[in-house]
Amino acid sequence: MHSPPTETDLIVTSGSQDGICKSFEMLLQGKSYVLMEEPSYPGTISILRPHKANILRLEGDKDGIIPNSLLKALSPWKPSDAKTDTDMPKILYVIPNGGNPTGSSITLDRRKQIYQIAHDYDLLILEDDPYYYLHFSKEPIPSFLSMDVDGRVLRFDSFSKVLSAGLRVGFTTGPRTLLERIELHMQVSILNTSALAQVLVSQLLADIGLDGFLEHTKNVQNFYKSQKDKMVKIANAHLDGLAEWNEPSGGMFMWMNILGVPDTKQMVAERARQKEVLLAPGSAFMTDPLRTSSYVRASYSLASEEDMNKGFERLASLIREERQLVKP
Repeated sequence: MHSPPTETDLIVTSGSQDGICKSFEMLLQGKSYVLMEEPSYPGTISILRPHKANILRLEGDKDGIIPNSLLKALSPWKPSDAKTDTDMPKILYVIPNGGNPTGSSITLDRRKQIYQIAHDYDLLILEDDPYYYLHFSKEPIPSFLSMDVDGRVLRFDSFSKVLSAGLRVGFTTGPRTLLERIELHMQVSILNTSALAQVLVSQLLADIGLDGFLEHTKNVQNFYKSQKDKMVKIANAHLDGLAEWNEPSGGMFMWMNILGVPDTKQMVAERARQKEVLLAPGSAFMTDPLRTSSYVRASYSLASEEDMNKGFERLASLIREERQLVKP
């Protein structure tokens, strides 16, 4: 799928998050810097908080991380500092496809720019890509691993989004020297990924073959694209003038800016729940837990078209009520 130009190895993990967690625990020292887009996946943010990592927030838009934002975050340092300054940033965390919560994917041009910046500043790229098969373009965008001529990419994949979340089987790909450290960590923590789960996945893949697996992932992709199309259409019908959003390019989430509501946390936790509307508040995806957000995340993974209609109709009413409450 990726054909990295440098020599790599692979290790099976208990879901991709297991690999991500062990990688950060391997890499973080003291108050290490971590470069990552905000908003971002709460699971990763929760990994970083106990380590007191210094998170350098990157800006993004519908096309993913903005390369100039990465350069701005690195502006206190020069590329030559990478050889002598042990305190400068070394880790760049990215969700390249169907980002959680934004639904955005990093374009090929931006991936090339970001990789070049990582090369110049000697950054290790942690490529968290559970939504690789849930992209909505005709062809998948080449991964960071596929363009890794330096051996600076650790890539995390998962079967959770295409087979079964409950299996908890993922895999990490990257330089052998780094994978050896993760393997040692596994030996003193979980010992190994569930043998039963590994056998189930292995037997399924052996039975259906590569062509069968790709056909299956195409069906999964089509399902999520259909769900996304329905949600966007229904949002246009109910939330025009009340919220703004970019159409997701992958994944299973839609990220919406609620107009006239500067902080959605209480609205989501209390009043939306009373109306039986399940959303995630934008603050849950902020690297600083005290930061407010006017955004909410909606998921189209399981909702029926009828439920989407009811949910957004109720959300529209809720936003109008909330605007009255926040008026000075």
